[in-house]
Amino acid sequence: MIDHITFGVSDYARSTAFYDKALAPLGLKQVMKVPKAVIGIDSVGYGDSRPFFWIAEQDATRGKLHIALTAKTRGEVDAFHAAALAAGGTDNGGPGVRPHYHPSYYGAFVLDPDGHNIEAVCHAPA
Repeated sequence: MIDHITFGVSDYARSTAFYDKALAPLGLKQVMKVPKAVIGIDSVGYGDSRPFFWIAEQDATRGKLHIALTAKTRGEVDAFHAAALAAGGTDNGGPGVRPHYHPSYYGAFVLDPDGHNIEAVCHAPA
């Protein structure tokens, strides 16, 4: 089990604006900020009560990064996709069943401002 993940972004303000909106339908919000004065970079952790998804304004992560976040319902997947697109994300696979993973796999994919593939997935049957 992963406790948390941190990756660098090329434009911290743009990325926090994107993730504030894109993650809200999944019940995730900024729950902790570590200011530049403390560790030399700005960073923010998203979660519901404890941060587990962190972005930082240093060394933008390069290459193909794919992160899948759990959604409780298919409606949350749909809302994530719509919110992420409205926040400036790029569609990378609209909401739908992906039976090649398993019969109840319902996911949606967006590219964040740095091109990272961010997914919301619900495993519950329809």
